[in-house]
Amino acid sequence: MKAAALTGMRKIEVREVPEPRIKNDSDVLLHVRAVGLCGSDIQYYSTGRIGKDVVQYPFIVGHECVAEVEDVGSKVKRVEPGDRVAIDPALTCGECDQCLGGRPNTCRNLRFMGCPGQMEGCLTEFVVMPESNCFPVEKNMNIERSILAEPLSIGIYSIRSLGTFQAATAAILGSGPIGLSVALAARDIGIPAIYMTDKIDARLEAARKAGAIWTGNPDRSDVAKEIEALEPGGLDAVFECCGDQDACDQAVELLRPGGRLLIIGIPESDRISFDAHRLRRKEINIHNVRRQKGCIPAAIDMIKKLNADVDFMVTHIFNLEETQEAFELAEHYRDGVIKAIVKP
Repeated sequence: MKAAALTGMRKIEVREVPEPRIKNDSDVLLHVRAVGLCGSDIQYYSTGRIGKDVVQYPFIVGHECVAEVEDVGSKVKRVEPGDRVAIDPALTCGECDQCLGGRPNTCRNLRFMGCPGQMEGCLTEFVVMPESNCFPVEKNMNIERSILAEPLSIGIYSIRSLGTFQAATAAILGSGPIGLSVALAARDIGIPAIYMTDKIDARLEAARKAGAIWTGNPDRSDVAKEIEALEPGGLDAVFECCGDQDACDQAVELLRPGGRLLIIGIPESDRISFDAHRLRRKEINIHNVRRQKGCIPAAIDMIKKLNADVDFMVTHIFNLEETQEAFELAEHYRDGVIKAIVKP
């Protein structure tokens, strides 16, 4: 079968690799129909690493996956050949203290699809995943919408991470696919005032479609000052979705005393910093968001409910032989790209 593999820094080759086989009675053999390119995939492509996760070439990335069931193990009951499914790319052990404590997203033995040192990704024709990671989607839901289940699940989990904290005002710093997913989830629970920033005008336009009442470009204006003029008491919550030091500084400035900062973006550098005195005086609560926790079904339901209202997020479609082109487009934010997908 064919797969698109990283073979060096900013190099992708389509090559023949062995087709996976069902080994366990709970396995599902999946024919991959579409793969969404995530910011983490682009980071592996352009820098070869995220933190301590370093690519050993050749390596197949990709974890946002919609597939059709090709075959199933003997004990699989929830799906059958011909079903279309969205994939949860995280394989957890179910036995460690984190899993048993209701935190599978921080499983001590977690293996994540397309993560170096854990398991290869889905930019290929076939993959095998456990039944528990396969979530049926209706066949009349088009593939382009279905691919949004994984990023939307992160947006939903980010909003759920507020817990009982009441947020009537929020800023989302970074209007890429994850920031837009947070916005859609925030709008869905009724947060009335959503402010969004980005350095790319096409993404600010998308932010308004996602529900932002105000958008701003930090390269052209003092966004913190402009939002403060509209919300002089400060914002209840800020979602940092771009992994940028300047955005972290803006977040602290924007928050009201007692506000919540949720860090979702993955920085390219190993460290970010904060003004400790401003954090202390405002008693800012910082919460890191680690992927998602059981939110794929909720994301599928949200896509069904919003229907065409999520279509703006998928902007470019490529075939497997064009994967290098897809990565180059996404890395350099060309042609107004928001979500590029590859269809093997």
